[in-house]
Amino acid sequence: MTRGQWGGCVLIPVAGLATGLLGIRLLSAAWQACDAGVNASANALALLLYGALLTLLALAWWGTALGYIGPRNAAAALLAGTAGSALMLWLFLAVLGIPHGYAC
Repeated sequence: MTRGQWGGCVLIPVAGLATGLLGIRLLSAAWQACDAGVNASANALALLLYGALLTLLALAWWGTALGYIGPRNAAAALLAGTAGSALMLWLFLAVLGIPHGYAC
């Protein structure tokens, strides 16, 4: 398996799914800390939709980072992918994480 196949077939899906799952877990914890929603099942659909959106964005980001930077420098591509995912998670939680403001 070449480096391009390894990145495209293994690394991109795993990294994108890991980013999406981490985002769902962090958002769920933030909502539980603020007592948002009626119960866990009330938040499940929103978490599912937000998680799917975050996963698709992360997959696109990792594909772009590894597709353009990866052939030149694999370490820089991994760094760019990780930094982009961290920024994506930060923005995701900043926008959606605290539903009632920062008073909770």
